[in-house]
Amino acid sequence: MSRPAFAALAPLPFELVTDDGEPLESNWHVNQITLLKESVQQAMKERGRSDYFVGGNMFVYYSLEQAQAIAADINDRRHYRGPDVFYVGGVDGKTDRNAWVTWEEGNRYPEVIVELLSLSTARKDRTTKKDLYAHVFRTPEYFLQDPDAVELEGFRLAGESYRPIVPNAQGRLWSERLGLELGLWQGTFQEQTATWVRLFHPDGRLVPTGAERADAAEAQAEAERRRADAAEAELARLRARLDERSGG
Repeated sequence: MSRPAFAALAPLPFELVTDDGEPLESNWHVNQITLLKESVQQAMKERGRSDYFVGGNMFVYYSLEQAQAIAADINDRRHYRGPDVFYVGGVDGKTDRNAWVTWEEGNRYPEVIVELLSLSTARKDRTTKKDLYAHVFRTPEYFLQDPDAVELEGFRLAGESYRPIVPNAQGRLWSERLGLELGLWQGTFQEQTATWVRLFHPDGRLVPTGAERADAAEAQAEAERRRADAAEAELARLRARLDERSGG
């Protein structure tokens, strides 16, 4: 019996750590994670799906050895693995999780991972983590966003290594697992104007945020009010003309 399988049957003699105590790199990183999570949730809601999980800045436990190493020395961050954003389909989406523990999830690993680069993490994201995601997680799709270079890269697993995903004519990258495109978008989110990774439907429509949906609904309601006011004004004009003719 494998160790992950054993762990699923017997309680661990220690508690799993779910927070490394390290803050995210910047406010942009916090907002970008929130934006991607919200976008995935909205896209799945539009499809009527709830059988998925999307995590942000959350630990992934992939082996008992890793869990033991972290428990032995929580200050040794070499074994911490927490993708900035990850997606798993075909799982219970209603369960609240503090970490993604693979042996508690039927040995399911992230299917899509997005890492947000920074000066302190870029090298690890392109080497150590990339190798782990390819050889251990076997994550089918891996995306990297470099906010400084304003670049988005995508990779699809082929055998034992990742191969670049070729951008389409709009410069976007197709995710087979999400059934959506990932692309760069300049605009404002959470009162911060920057370049963001956004999700797009296959027909090119942007997956809207909650604020964008609210703004669109308000604009539609305003347009309908204006049409109603114009129709009422036209009706009043016609009635006035009829009254004038009747009086004449």
